[in-house]
Amino acid sequence: MHRLPRRKRELLRAWDAADEYLLSAIKAWNLPLGDMDILIANDSFGALSVALNEFQPINWSDSWLAHQACKENLRCNELSQESVQSLKSLSVPVNNIDLVLIKVPKTLALLEYQLILIKSRLNEHSRVVVGGMLKNLPAKVWTLLERIIGPSQTTRALKKAKLIQADPDFGLEIPSIPEPVRWPLPNSHFVILNHANVFSREKLDIGTRFLLEHLPHLQGQLDIVDLGCGNGVLGLWAAEHNPEAHLHFVDESYMALESARENLKQLEHTDNRCHFYAADGLKNFKTQSMDVVLCNPPFHQVHTVGDMLAKDMFRQAARVLRTEGTLWVVGNRHLGYHNTLKNWFSQVQLVASNAKFVILKASCPKN
Repeated sequence: MHRLPRRKRELLRAWDAADEYLLSAIKAWNLPLGDMDILIANDSFGALSVALNEFQPINWSDSWLAHQACKENLRCNELSQESVQSLKSLSVPVNNIDLVLIKVPKTLALLEYQLILIKSRLNEHSRVVVGGMLKNLPAKVWTLLERIIGPSQTTRALKKAKLIQADPDFGLEIPSIPEPVRWPLPNSHFVILNHANVFSREKLDIGTRFLLEHLPHLQGQLDIVDLGCGNGVLGLWAAEHNPEAHLHFVDESYMALESARENLKQLEHTDNRCHFYAADGLKNFKTQSMDVVLCNPPFHQVHTVGDMLAKDMFRQAARVLRTEGTLWVVGNRHLGYHNTLKNWFSQVQLVASNAKFVILKASCPKN
C-alpha cells in the first residue's frame, strides 16, 4: 500500500490502526459480505477499499487523491480497478446500503453531510460503523451519529483507535442537507459560497486575507494559477482585477472546486478564461506554461500535519512557471518557507509580514 503523493523515503503508512480495527471487526462479525451493498467513506489511500475489493464496495470521497491512491493500490496488488466504484463527494449513493464504513474526516461538517445522505439509503438491518484514532474523535462525532442515524455503541480502545456502531432509528427525523455556507468577502461586492469540506468555510481565513492585501494588480494576457484554490478567492480577486488573464483553479477536493466554480459565476465573461482541475497539484501542466502561481498551501493531509504538500507545490510551481514567472505564497512564519523556496527559486523576496504570517514572492525558477 502506498500513500499519494508518492515520495522517496516515505515514513508514513497508507493506513492506520482504525483501518485495521474496522477490518478485524468485520471479520469477527462474520457478516455475509458477498450479499451486502458496502459503502466506504473517507478512505484516505484505499486501505479499506482494497482489502474489501472482492465485495465490490463503493469508495465515497471528497478527495481526488484518495480515489487515485485506491486505484494505484489496486494496481500494485494486481487487482481489478473495476472492483471498487469511485464516487465523488457531491454525488449521492444510489443503492440501499447494508454496511457503511466511515473514517472520521477532519471536517465534521463533511461527516454531517454524509450521514444525512446515507440515512435515507439504510434499511432496518444496515450497520453504520465509524472508525478513527482517539485524537481525531471529538464528542461531536457521537452527537451527529445519534441525532442523524440512531443510538450508538462504542468499542474499547485498541492501539489508540475506536469504533462506533450506530443502529438506524427510522423514527428520527432526517435533517435537511445543510446549504453551502455563504459570507460576504470583505472589501468587495462578492458573496463567497463554501461546500461542507472547504477549508475555513465559515469566514475568510486570515492568511488569505493578508495575501489579498498585498497582491499586485497583475495586468495583461497572463496565465494565473490558484494552486490549492479552496473556494477560489485568490483566483476570483485576480480575475476581477485582470479581465485579460486566464485563470486556472487547482485542488484535490471536489467540494473546493465546485465552490470555486460557483464563486466565479459572480463575474461576467469567465467561461472561456476560467479552468478547473481536480488534480495532484500541477503535475499535468506543461513545463514553463504559466506566468503566476498564487498559493496558500495546506499544512496537513487529512489528519497528518506537515509541510509535505507545500514542498510538492513549490517544486511543481518552479517547473510550470515561465522564466519571468512568479510564485506568491502566504504561510505561517515558523514554517520557514523562505529557505524552502530557495531549493527551486533563485530569488525569494519578503513582501510583507506580521506576527503570524509572511508573504513571499519567488522568482527566477530553477527549471
